[in-house]
Parts: sequence; C-alpha cells; structure tokens
Amino acid sequence: MLNVKRNNNNKYVIENVSKAIFLVSALIAVVSLLLIIGFVFYKGLTPFVSKGYSFSEFFFGTKWIPSSDKFGILPMVLASIFGTLGSLVLGVPIGILTAVFIAEIAPKRIGKIISGAVELLAGIPSVLYGVFGLAVIVPWIMNTFNLPKGQSLLAIIIVLSIMMLPTIVTVSETAIRAVPKSYKEGSLALGASHIETTFKVVVPAAKSGILAAVVLGIGRAIGETMAIILVAGNSPVIPTSIMDSVRPLTTNIALEMGYAFGTHQEMLFATGVILFLFILLLNLVLSKLSNKEGK
Repeated sequence: MLNVKRNNNNKYVIENVSKAIFLVSALIAVVSLLLIIGFVFYKGLTPFVSKGYSFSEFFFGTKWIPSSDKFGILPMVLASIFGTLGSLVLGVPIGILTAVFIAEIAPKRIGKIISGAVELLAGIPSVLYGVFGLAVIVPWIMNTFNLPKGQSLLAIIIVLSIMMLPTIVTVSETAIRAVPKSYKEGSLALGASHIETTFKVVVPAAKSGILAAVVLGIGRAIGETMAIILVAGNSPVIPTSIMDSVRPLTTNIALEMGYAFGTHQEMLFATGVILFLFILLLNLVLSKLSNKEGK
C-alpha cells in the first residue's frame, strides 16, 4: 500500500512539474512577444508624443531626408504595398496550381520529386534569393526592357513571388489532401471529369486552407528584407512604374538603423510600427475571410 501511495505521489509531482514547465515555456513566448511589441511601439511613438512631430506628415510625407529632419514614408509604404500585391498576383496562382498538380494530378513519383524541390526551395537563405535576383533577374530586366538600371519594383515582385512559393505550395497541398475522398468519389460518380472534380469540388472545399497559405505568403513577402535590398534600388521616391527603383519599409529600416541615432533612429522604429500594423491588418482581414470560407 505504501509503495502504491508513493508511486501515485511521484506521478502527481511529475505531472505538476511538467505542467509548470509547459506554463513557463508558454509565458516566455508570450512575454517575449509583448516585450518586443512594447519596445518597438515605445521607441516608435516617442517622436509624436514627446517631440511634437506630426504623424500625418510622417505617414503621408513624400521626402525622407534625415539630415534635413524630413521623415516622410509614403514612398516606402506604397513600395511595400505594390511589391506585396504584385507578388501575390504572380505567386499565388502559380503556387496553388503547383499544389493542385502535386496533390491531384501528378504521378506519385513525380509529385514527390516536385514536393522535395519545393521543400529545398524553402530552405534557401533569403540573401541567396537576393543574390540570384541581382545576378539573373536584374540583368534580364535591363536587357529585355532596355533600361539603364534593372533594380526595380518588377525585380522585387519576381523575387518575392519565388520566395513565397514554398509556403503557398506546402500549405495548399496539405489543405487539398485533407479534402475527404467522398467528395471526389461523389463528383466522379455523377459524371464529372477528373479536372472538373479537382477545380469545382476539391479546390473549393480546400478554400480555408488555401487562404491560410495566402496569409502566410503575405507575411513572408511584406516582411522580407535581405533579398529586397539587393534588387530594389533603394530610392525613396513614389513609384510611377514597375520599372522604377523603390525602397520598401523593411529595406529602409535595414539600410539606416546601423548608423542612425536620436530622432532618426526613433523614426525608423516608427517605420517598424507601421510595418507591424500593416501585417496585423492583413492577417486579420485574411483570417476573417478564411474563417468565413471554412464555415
């Protein structure tokens, strides 16, 4: 009896210790997130709260000249938005069609080869995407469109489209494979072809997961830095064409944070606040759309 009670007590102790470890781990993650957000917002909002800078001039201003105390990020905001939207227009259809091909059309052997290649693509460091873009995509743009400089918004769109493919393909493939076989069997039994079943039954049934893939792809695109620095051209001007040299929000922070101080540094943190709010807003909107489709 004493041994049984001791064993039970030991089990309770182990369970309680395990729960405490899990709780501490979860709290560390949450506290780390709160500390990062709090620090960025504190530094980023300081110029507008205590130094009298206008937030509207900061957000809608068109000139970024720290030496002249001019901090306008509208060109960077537009560059980030156009680059993200362009990469979505190019990358999402390719990614979804690739996922459909792997999950529904390709023979197993070919599907495994393509799936493995996509996984390898996900493991490539982002700076190597930038090097590839600088060595291949930028010269191609220069030669094809007879431009003096190939670093442009178009180069950003192409590089980001390639970078978001692994995320979109992997998550979309998982969502498509999760569709119950009864859906496909019922459609085929009613006389629909395999392609009709795939695009009229399977893909609509997997919309929720596909939208989740798009959300993750947007996060990868709008938050990318290293690859974009090499192909953007980094000119803080409002783009009027996809051939223009631009400077997205992330690039602006990465280029100048190393030597910035005082108000200049705080304005870069404010740029990070805007970037954070953009990502949060996009995730909330697409998450609601995903939840609606899932119902």
